[in-house]
Amino acid sequence: MNYHSPVLLKTSVDALNIKENGIYVDVTFGGGGHSKEILNRLGKNGKLFAFDQDPDALENRIDDHRFVLIAENFRYITRFLKFYRIEKVDGILADLGVSSHQFDVAERGFSTRFDADLDMRMDQKSTISAKKIINRYSEEKLANIFFLYGELRNARVLARTIVDARLNKKITTSFELKEVLKLHLPKAKEHKILAQIFQAIRIEVNQELEVLKEFLEQTPELLKEKGRLSVISYHSLEDRLVKRFIRTGEFNGDPEKDFYGNTNEPLKKVGKLIVPTSEEIKENNRARSAKLRIATLK
Repeated sequence: MNYHSPVLLKTSVDALNIKENGIYVDVTFGGGGHSKEILNRLGKNGKLFAFDQDPDALENRIDDHRFVLIAENFRYITRFLKFYRIEKVDGILADLGVSSHQFDVAERGFSTRFDADLDMRMDQKSTISAKKIINRYSEEKLANIFFLYGELRNARVLARTIVDARLNKKITTSFELKEVLKLHLPKAKEHKILAQIFQAIRIEVNQELEVLKEFLEQTPELLKEKGRLSVISYHSLEDRLVKRFIRTGEFNGDPEKDFYGNTNEPLKKVGKLIVPTSEEIKENNRARSAKLRIATLK
């Protein structure tokens, strides 16, 4: 697939335990790889709903009477399923992060490889872009983003450098940002540090962690009894949220206990953490950081 090579394709769809006439949701449609695999396993009365807010992804729409593509952010999953009179589903799949297509199209501004406009919006209708964050956010807010979302120890130094530089000239492209920060990009670690900086900005632009939390909180109410949740994440911030929610039903603190000290987590993990094989990583380098977690409704 030119648009996007799906990671853990068979394994993540196997995790859904597909019923021939079931109802499923692919909340990150992208190039349609996971959706096609689900449709291949569904019978004529099965149904698949997919979500994607990226206009480019809508070009990959699948012509199948069992398929509905919803051009919205998956944080609104319950609202839009109700529009189609769907209250409960048999399984939900999420392949988080950025698609290969988004990284490879220079003008989208996701990649450190191209000198492109600082954009990084998955939803082109959004008013928040990477350019706005870099040029308008306060030093403190920038430092927080780099520290929390990029896990960068020198977050404050990076923020101060950006704020000082933009006093003289607006920072508008990815290469301009790299030039501003070059003193803090040692050759041996340049790619890694830039990836962390771009990740932090992208997460803020698209509110990725908030979207993920809102989505996960809705899944217990949407899943039928024994329904399955299959989630692929690509960095520790996402994976921690998924792991913790499956384990406790919370993102922070300890789960609530009843009078007898029992907790009531809505989901139960299925199997162990799954990572790609060395063969898959060799075929698709993007797979190297992927982690698949599976859960079922208790």
